[in-house]
Amino acid sequence: MSSVGAVSRLVVFGDVSGSGTLGMEAKKRMRNALYGAFDEAFAAVDIDPHGLHQEDRGDGILAALDPGTPSSLMVGGWLEALYQYLREHNEGSAHRLRLRIGMNAGPVFDDGRGLVGRAVDLACRLCDSPTAKRTMADASGSDLLLVVSDWLYVNVVAEGGRQVEPEHYVRTRVRFKETDETAWLHIPRLPASALSGLAGVSGAPDEGAPPDGGGAARHQTGGGPTPGDGPPPPSTGRVITAQGDLQYFENNVIHGFTGIRKSPGPASPEPGEPA
Repeated sequence: MSSVGAVSRLVVFGDVSGSGTLGMEAKKRMRNALYGAFDEAFAAVDIDPHGLHQEDRGDGILAALDPGTPSSLMVGGWLEALYQYLREHNEGSAHRLRLRIGMNAGPVFDDGRGLVGRAVDLACRLCDSPTAKRTMADASGSDLLLVVSDWLYVNVVAEGGRQVEPEHYVRTRVRFKETDETAWLHIPRLPASALSGLAGVSGAPDEGAPPDGGGAARHQTGGGPTPGDGPPPPSTGRVITAQGDLQYFENNVIHGFTGIRKSPGPASPEPGEPA
C-alpha cells in the first residue's frame, strides 16, 4: 500500500473480553458501557472529539488520535481514567466489563470508509492475539489489559511521565497471523513480577504463528544474530532489526516503518590498532 496521503497517528483498539457469551440485552448494556468508558477517558485528558477518529467494531472500538495529541496522555491519564471507570462500573455488577486494549503508532490512511495501514493492523492484532487473551483469562481479577507495540514502549512508555508506569510493563512475544513482534503487557495496579507469572506471558509462540522468518523483515550486517538461532556469533559491525512494518531498504535508507531497534556491535579499530 502506498503511504501517499497517510498521516502518522496513535491507534487504539479496544475489545470486550467474553462478549460472545452475552445475550442481546446484555450486549446492549455492554456497548453502552464500552462507549461510556472511552468517552469518559478521552474527556479526562481533554482530547478534542473533533480530531478523534472512532469506528464501531461491534464489541470493540477502533480509535485514532489527532497527530498533535501527545501519546503519553494515552498511556498515562487516559489509561488511568479508563481503569477507574471500569472499577466503578463493575463494582457489584453481574456482568463485568473487561477490556483488552492494543496501542501502536504509525502512518494510517483514511479512505472514507475507515482507517487502513500497518499501524492499524498491529494495534488490532496485539489486542486480539492469543497472548492477550490468555493473559486476560489468567488475570481473572483484573478488568483492563494494555498491550503496546515495542516502538510505543521504547519511545513513549519508557520515557515515563505523569501516571505512566514503565516498571509495571512486561515484555513478551506476539506471533499471530502475519505478525511476529515484541510487545509489552500492562495491567494497572499489578506489579510486573505478578504479571510475568501469568500463562499468557510465557513467551511461547502464539497460535497461528508464521513459519520461521515470517512476519519480520530484517536487515543485518556484520554477521548479526537472527532471533531463535541460538547464541550469536561474534559481531564485527552493526545489527539493525525492523519488525513488522519495513517496506524496503535502498541506498542505506530504510523506508516505511513504525518501529526499529538498532544495536551497535563492537567499535571498529582505529588505524594502526590491532583488529
